Amino acid sequence: MEIARITTKGQITIPIAIRKKLNLKEGDKIVFLEQDGRIYFENAALLAFNKIQDTMAGEAQKAGYNSPEDMNQLVKEIRKEMWEEQYENND
Repeated sequence: MEIARITTKGQITIPIAIRKKLNLKEGDKIVFLEQDGRIYFENAALLAFNKIQDTMAGEAQKAGYNSPEDMNQLVKEIRKEMWEEQYENND
């Protein structure tokens, strides 16, 4: 069991063991969820990735995207292509 203290601003420090289990790093977002009268939190990026995977019913894996990092890389590549297209045409 891990314990954290709430500051006057309502903030807490997530214990390192929990951060490691949830693969949380500085700047990551977490989402708070309620289920069966309990409040819990999850890594927002991982939760979103898992929901996308469920929605796509294996299509992401078929395309070779097996982790949040794979999806993040895809997004970076798409952004780079869009950036290049945007500024290539403005010369």
